[in-house]
Amino acid sequence: MAIDRGGYADEGVAVVCKDVGRDYRTSSGTVQALAGVNGEFRRGEIAVIVGPSGSGKSTLLRILAALDRPSSGSVHLDGRDVGALRPDGRRRLRLHNVGYLFQNPADNLLSYLTAAEHIAFTARLRRAEPGQALALLDRFGLADRADHLPSQLSGGEQQLVAFAAAVVGRPAVVIADEPTAELDAVSAAQVVEAVGDLRSVGVGLVIATHDPDVLAVADRLLELRHGLVERYV
Repeated sequence: MAIDRGGYADEGVAVVCKDVGRDYRTSSGTVQALAGVNGEFRRGEIAVIVGPSGSGKSTLLRILAALDRPSSGSVHLDGRDVGALRPDGRRRLRLHNVGYLFQNPADNLLSYLTAAEHIAFTARLRRAEPGQALALLDRFGLADRADHLPSQLSGGEQQLVAFAAAVVGRPAVVIADEPTAELDAVSAAQVVEAVGDLRSVGVGLVIATHDPDVLAVADRLLELRHGLVERYV
C-alpha cells in the first residue's frame, strides 16, 4: 500500500515543520513557547537548534519527535502528517522513525541491560537485523564494553551506547537534547566525533546544543529566541 506522504514526496526529508506554534495554559494565563516556526531537516544531515534558555528548543524537539503536538501548524515526519494520526499511529511512527536522547546519559538506558542488549532490544522493536549490535558498538569504539551494564560505563560511553541504539534500523531522525552538556571534555569529544560519523548512516540528526564543537560539525542551524526563528541557515 502506498504511503500518503502529505505532499512531501522528497524521501530525503526526515521531518519538516510548517508554521508551528505551541501554547501552554498556566494559572496566570497562556504562555507562547513557539510561534510560526518553519524548518526542514534532512536525512544524512546534522541540524542544530540553538538559543538561550527558555527560547523553545526542548519544546520544538518534542514536537519534531511526535512526543508533543503543536497548537497550530503542521509537522510531517518521514512524510506522514503527525497531526492526522491517532495516538496509536503516532506511537508506531515514533517507534520506527525516531530515536530520542535526553541530556542525562543514564536517562537513555535501562539499568539491567548491557550495551549490546540495548541495541539488540531496539533492533527487535524496529524489526531490524539483530546482528547490528556488535557492528555498531565496534563503530562507536565500544566493542570491548558490549557486556557492560550502564553502571559500569562512563557518562560518555553511556551516551555513545544511546546513540548506537537510536540509529538501529535507520529511523528517519535522531533527536538529542544537549547530549554533551553533562560530559567531561574527553567524553564530549568522543560523542561529537560519533555524531559527525552518523551522517554516513543516512539518518537525520536534530540536536539542541550550546556546545561549539557540535556546532562545528553541523550542516544546518536553526536559532530560536522567545519561540521565534531568529536565524535558519
